[in-house]
Parts: sequence; C-alpha cells; structure tokens
Amino acid sequence: MKREDYLKWDEYFMGIALLSAGRSKDPNTSVGACIVSQDNRILSVGYNGMPRGCSDDEYPWERVGGNLETKYFYVCHAELNAILNYTGSDIKGAKVYTTLFPCNECTKALIQSGVSEVIYLSDKYATTDSTIAAKRMFASAGVRCRSYEHAGKTFTLEL
Repeated sequence: MKREDYLKWDEYFMGIALLSAGRSKDPNTSVGACIVSQDNRILSVGYNGMPRGCSDDEYPWERVGGNLETKYFYVCHAELNAILNYTGSDIKGAKVYTTLFPCNECTKALIQSGVSEVIYLSDKYATTDSTIAAKRMFASAGVRCRSYEHAGKTFTLEL
C-alpha cells in the first residue's frame, strides 16, 4: 500500500519556493519563487538578491534612506530572477509559486513571459499601490491568482 502522507503538488512547489527564499541575504524580506510547467515540472527557481557580479557586501540592504543607499535600486526580485534563470525557450502557460505576492514590476515580467497562474504564500503588501496595480494587471491579462492553502504540515530538513 502506498504512503498517504506524501506532499501534494502545491505543497511540494511552495516548499521549493520557501527553500529558495533561504538563499536570500536580505535581512528583512526573503522571497523565493518556483516556476512550474503545465505538466508539473520545475522550470526555474529564484530568490531576491543582488544581480550576478554585484557583491552582497558592497551594495546596501537598508530599507530607509536615499535611493542609492537602500536596496530597492539594486535587488533583483525572486520572480524576475526565476524568469531570468530559465534556460528554456517558452514558459507560456506555466504557474509560479511565490512566497510573497509579486510587485508591479515582476507582474509585468510574469505576464510578458506567459505565466498563467500565480500561487502566493503571503500578501502582506496588499494595500500598497504596487500590489494593487499588480492585481489589476493580472486580472486584465487573465492571469489567475490564488492564495496558497496551508496544509498544516510541518516538514523538516536537516542540512
């Protein structure tokens, strides 16, 4: 008889997104994303961090200050990193699992890439203009968005 307590697809892919978030060096907000094909194959992963070649020690991680003294002009978001990390030719119809609802900039990239569904863990910035704009664009483009339904499971990795 087969096991009954195995991870369902949503649990598995959100787990990969959460594990990817663990690579982020952002001291305040670690985000991970996992792009999945229509037939449940992982196409790419990403996390929020500095662009390749830009030292994590050289650029700022602060949230407050002038534009050039905060992280916002420098950090590449998890969803965009996942798109840029993809080495195939087409992600049309794919789903993205992300630990935080995408910002308006990542939303544009996801729509342009052909992603058809967004499954998100947190929507803590729901009332910000960026997230409101993102939701408006997703709706206009016909991209389905849904909150991840917690399964109540705990999964421990010993690394």
